[in-house]
Amino acid sequence: MENRPTPVSPLYLLERFEPGIVQLDDARRVVGMNDFARRVLPVDEKQPFDRMVLDFHPERSRSKVEFLLDQARQCPVTAPPPMTMIINIPECVLLIKVSRMTDAHLKATGYTLVFYDITDIVASADETQPTRTDARRRLLKIPTVSNQRIVFVDADDILAIQADGHYTRVLTAKGRQFCNLSIGDIETRLDPEHFLRVHRGSVINLRAVAQLHREDGRMAVQLQGVAEPVPVSRSGSAALLERLGLPGASVPTFARQG
Repeated sequence: MENRPTPVSPLYLLERFEPGIVQLDDARRVVGMNDFARRVLPVDEKQPFDRMVLDFHPERSRSKVEFLLDQARQCPVTAPPPMTMIINIPECVLLIKVSRMTDAHLKATGYTLVFYDITDIVASADETQPTRTDARRRLLKIPTVSNQRIVFVDADDILAIQADGHYTRVLTAKGRQFCNLSIGDIETRLDPEHFLRVHRGSVINLRAVAQLHREDGRMAVQLQGVAEPVPVSRSGSAALLERLGLPGASVPTFARQG
């Protein structure tokens, strides 16, 4: 009888993870960090000390980090800050928490950023592809945020990913869940055999496709269990038809009733 490994809960892994800690002054300049942060972050390349913390992050992540710091600056009584954020840097998915620091007289002195590298929870190396130094690990779970908790959504359960500004909404049979990662970050980390970007604002799970039709001259795809069709861009139409085994097919026009 085959011995299967016992599943390990994400909470157990997080409890064992070593935290990265970065200290900022009140002007949001990096003034210190622990050894783990030095190992995970591109310290040698970015030379972050005495620079604004935003300069230390990839361009696509800066607005998220700035928002997190702005919320931490507010009074927690009138505006409880979202203490959790997820960002994607090359080869790593980081869960970040930030806390506003004050002295004995409650005067603000800066911030402390604490992060965990959750890549091993949400991603897996693609063993079917040749080893590459720049290869990115596939996301097997998408980390979403709900009520200050991280809720992991299995990639197989995702029907679609929809852009929401710099962030995304993960659509499953249970509804939509908020994710801090951008649609570009997620798209490049999902299995391309099953997921396809059909529009600049939408990635769909090909296994969930139920119908195709045209409306007002544009293609749309109906997903199983989803009321609203997902629009398909002109550039995405050919790729979608090819992936569904319908290259060059003519998709009928949908006629509204009444």
